[in-house]
Amino acid sequence: MTSKGRLYGVGVGPGDPELLTIKALRLIQAAPVIAYQSATDKESIARAIASPYFTGKQIEVAYHLPRALEPEKAKEIYDKEVEPIAQHLAAGRDVVVLCEGDPFFFGSFMYVFTRLSEQYQTEVVPGVSSLMACPVALGVPFTYYNDIMTVLPAPLPAEDLITQLLTTDAAAIMKLGRHFKKVRDILHQLGLASRALYIERATMAQQRIVPLDEVDPAEVPYFAMIVIPSKNRL
Repeated sequence: MTSKGRLYGVGVGPGDPELLTIKALRLIQAAPVIAYQSATDKESIARAIASPYFTGKQIEVAYHLPRALEPEKAKEIYDKEVEPIAQHLAAGRDVVVLCEGDPFFFGSFMYVFTRLSEQYQTEVVPGVSSLMACPVALGVPFTYYNDIMTVLPAPLPAEDLITQLLTTDAAAIMKLGRHFKKVRDILHQLGLASRALYIERATMAQQRIVPLDEVDPAEVPYFAMIVIPSKNRL
């Protein structure tokens, strides 16, 4: 009887291949199967980060988890997309699933985990997330001492963003994309625009840091963040 393979969710960091952990590197190089999320018409970012460490002998599995779907429709699609991973695990092959940033911090691996972790032995390897990478790339300390830091997804309604921003010392606003203009307007309304710093594709070769009011809302990618560092200094 064939024993089941082991599932690994491996964070590969925000973009710079040198930000992989030693454990991530070891698992990637030892894996018989490597899986990664990829848009249907674009190269996988997770694969691009980790591919310098591939051995050339691994089986590769690309899967697609479309965003902005109704929950019920998304569930059906996600269930189908992870089937090839489950087939390799059932055949006794370990599978390393690559995930940009950290697997459990807005990571695509969560959707694999919720579907397969009860059936297969699973290990999750943390990665450097954009929440850590962006302030460092911007060159600003994010929080001090007892500061409260809040992470906000830009698609939230304006009133929710305003409520959260009024009650925190520092904030990171993620998933900007088409929501950038709404967020920028809110920051000006609350008097926070002067502290807000914009960065896209942090640590990647295409990294860009642009003054907030010079950003073209039509050109803001999904992998962009506004960092509002604490006004406190110790």
